[in-house]
Amino acid sequence: MSDTVDTTAGASEGTAPARRPGYGQLLRTPDAWTFLLPGFAARQPFAMLTIGIVLLVQYTSGSYGTAGVVAAVTGVSMALFAPQNGKLADRFGQRAVLLPGVLLHAASVAALTAFALAGAPLWALSVAAVPTGASVPQVGPMVRARWAAVLGGSDDRARLLPTAAAFESVTDEFTFVIGPVLATALCTGVHPAAGLVAEAALTLVGGLLFAAQRRTQPKPARQHGAAGRRSAGDSDGSAGARVSALSVPGVRVLAVVFLGIGSVFGGMQVSLSAFAEEIGNPGANGLLYGVFAAGNMLAGIACGAVAWKIGPRRRLITGYLGLALAASGLWAVHSVPLLAGLGLLVGLFIAPALISGYTLIESLIPAGTRTEAFTWLTGAVALGQAGAVSAAGQLADAHGASAGFVVPLVGTALALATLVALRSRLTPKASGRVVARGMGHRVPVAVD
Repeated sequence: MSDTVDTTAGASEGTAPARRPGYGQLLRTPDAWTFLLPGFAARQPFAMLTIGIVLLVQYTSGSYGTAGVVAAVTGVSMALFAPQNGKLADRFGQRAVLLPGVLLHAASVAALTAFALAGAPLWALSVAAVPTGASVPQVGPMVRARWAAVLGGSDDRARLLPTAAAFESVTDEFTFVIGPVLATALCTGVHPAAGLVAEAALTLVGGLLFAAQRRTQPKPARQHGAAGRRSAGDSDGSAGARVSALSVPGVRVLAVVFLGIGSVFGGMQVSLSAFAEEIGNPGANGLLYGVFAAGNMLAGIACGAVAWKIGPRRRLITGYLGLALAASGLWAVHSVPLLAGLGLLVGLFIAPALISGYTLIESLIPAGTRTEAFTWLTGAVALGQAGAVSAAGQLADAHGASAGFVVPLVGTALALATLVALRSRLTPKASGRVVARGMGHRVPVAVD
């Protein structure tokens, strides 16, 4: 199957297309705000945790390399455990996973903060980093799964699913605007540990409120019964409730793609911080990263509003090519205005890649593995971020901030090569008909 052109929901040959659903219509969905608001607070850890650790540990140890190792352990732990958390949420329900998870995360962050302030050795900080990363609540994937559950009950509401995919990607980008800037401001303006303290508090309060919204929670897979899980002919994927989403070749390709995106986030966080220290203006770190993240958010909003003429696979390849080219010049820039401008350009290319990847994933996986599939992608971002933080930290310590910017260059180049070579695996093994179920091929979205 070729990469098809996006079509408007409700349109068919010989009929006029239905009015394109917009963000305003999506947000008027009953009960939507009950999980969106607490979910926004609870998903901040993904954006605040790494930079909070880097700034605190660098302050207490004096080394970006040490800070990068601790942040990397946290990211690897999150990447390894996130899909398992998603699988448990699919099977037993989100509330059952979230309640113990947010409590463990708050306690783990408190322990890691105390160890860092006490000057604990690297091995002790690394030990504390393991449960800190493993317990990060996977609220972003859970929110996506709730949209699918809330909107999938009727054909009329199903038209809003692609809009929800775009909206969630915009929310992710907005999180990466607010989270790192907030953490940096707290660490540099209040106390080096303030960023992690705020992260733990937001996780605890937001996670508990999110878990309390039981009405919008997707039905746990175990409630479908063994008979439903054995229904091999079920086209919506309920038969795959026991099959790992990672067994799908396209998911593995997208995981590599998202590893490269994670390398940009991690490399930028460490290298921008090191650059700000080099020029004697630590506060510039928040400004530079905020510009970079703002590019992500603006591009995300635009991607949701454009009526695309090309399919998501081609958009992913095109956007990723732009991302790799933009990231390749970061190491050569040595002034704040130029770095801010190039960082904005890098950010503008990240959102199309993220949105296209999340758009493709729903057409590749069984419905029973939806949350797990999303967590494989977020886990891949975390793993790429972890490796990039560690590598960029070592390079920045040894050769200066410019060397740290080589990490996003290498990460995106390798991921782009993989994407181009294995792009055929991103084609769903289904009939040519576009199925209006789940957040599959994007429908053009208008902003109300």
